[in-house]
Amino acid sequence: MTRPSACYGLNGQILGISAEGPELWRDFDRMLASLRIAGPIEPDFRLDIIETEALDEAPDGSPVFDGEIPEDGYCRMIEDGGTVHLVFPERQTVAINGEEGWAQIRIRPNAKAAWTPSMLVLDAALDAGGQHMLHTAGLTLPEHDDVVLIHAPSGTGKTTTSLALATHGFGLCSDDAMILDAAATRPVAWGLPRHVKIHQKTARMIPQVSPCLGPSWDRNGEQAVSLERLSEIVRIESPAARPVAALLHLARSVDSQTRLVPMARTDAMVALAMDNVRTGMTGLLPLQKRRLATIAGLVSSVPTFRLEVGARPADAAALISDTLRARD
Repeated sequence: MTRPSACYGLNGQILGISAEGPELWRDFDRMLASLRIAGPIEPDFRLDIIETEALDEAPDGSPVFDGEIPEDGYCRMIEDGGTVHLVFPERQTVAINGEEGWAQIRIRPNAKAAWTPSMLVLDAALDAGGQHMLHTAGLTLPEHDDVVLIHAPSGTGKTTTSLALATHGFGLCSDDAMILDAAATRPVAWGLPRHVKIHQKTARMIPQVSPCLGPSWDRNGEQAVSLERLSEIVRIESPAARPVAALLHLARSVDSQTRLVPMARTDAMVALAMDNVRTGMTGLLPLQKRRLATIAGLVSSVPTFRLEVGARPADAAALISDTLRARD
């Protein structure tokens, strides 16, 4: 078996990637560069990336998905026992077996690599170590190492709220992707260290970030800002696993006032699951069932709140700190 070209540490779980050239795993390195570790190390989960004209576009198994994926185009997903296949016709195929700890990406020369396979392989590698990536922001409390998770569907204001809190004493772990391990007595989470996309509206509401911004915005009105650049104005936390202090479901305030109110655990679980657990033609895949169980473990172990953010997102800082301090 060939030695991995690169290895990444995922809170004790090691992902090894083998490929003929660094350009083939550039997407992974862009996402995980700060987690790269020196070898030689035997990985817990192995990914092989092969550039080839030969693609198996008709694998055996049951159809799970057939349709368009945003940014990546048309895709078919097939489940065959413990292996999940993705087919991007005439471009790329993917096979993932989480139970056996391996994945393979086959891509045609000069084809545009899809982004979805990278995330699915990362999901499988994390799952093999009992961890799951959740669409939440994560911030450490002022003068405390515990982390609060802030959940909301895209476009609700996670990044704006996260940056507002970070400019008022909270430490930023991630504004969008936290890795959760709920198997311990108390759930722990760590942030995926990737760029923060700041929208023009966020820049207007949080003027403290302006020194990090350039003059150009993309077609979505956003700029990708590195964590290194953000660290000049806010505290950026290392990707270490920290105890989860609370789960907050973010919502827009109807009267411009910011408030933090208790949320029923069942409602919190439904909201978090709807945004993080995917169903296919055959129902939930095994990984998705385990992700749902992880969410259930989180919600049953930590206090859950609804954070209604008004005209001044920074007002949430004192509300969160005071509420959680009162519970200690």
